[in-house]
Amino acid sequence: MFGALMNSVYTKFKLHFYQEMFTKLQSRETTLTTVETYCIEIIDALDHPTVNEFANFIHISPPNAAYKVNSMIKKGYLTKIRSEEDRREYFLEPTQKYYEYYRLSMGYVEQVADRVEKRVSTDDLEAFCRVLRIMTEELMPEVDLSKA
Repeated sequence: MFGALMNSVYTKFKLHFYQEMFTKLQSRETTLTTVETYCIEIIDALDHPTVNEFANFIHISPPNAAYKVNSMIKKGYLTKIRSEEDRREYFLEPTQKYYEYYRLSMGYVEQVADRVEKRVSTDDLEAFCRVLRIMTEELMPEVDLSKA
């Protein structure tokens, strides 16, 4: 039962994002491809990775990663920030244009979270937060953002 409920919640979040995405695509407010959408969300989650860190995380070659990064830079969704310690190294940073686009999915997550906080008791909310913390910190080792 729990697995089915988790799948249902995840599916609804995805579908809401896709609905919003297609609305934006029809009005041509976004120029990201589907793969670029995934890539920039990964880059954002990795919190300022280098191109090599990004490539390693998604298991692609550094030249392939650089190609994807350069495309997103040209479209205005990503920028490179030069390292202060090693001037040869650059960190990837999403732009404001990306964050406006990202609100399509995160805005809905925040809306649902607000609804949960208003709907359930404080005790239930604390228990739910404990479960989510256990999931993210202990039960999802395949997605270790600290190794990026």
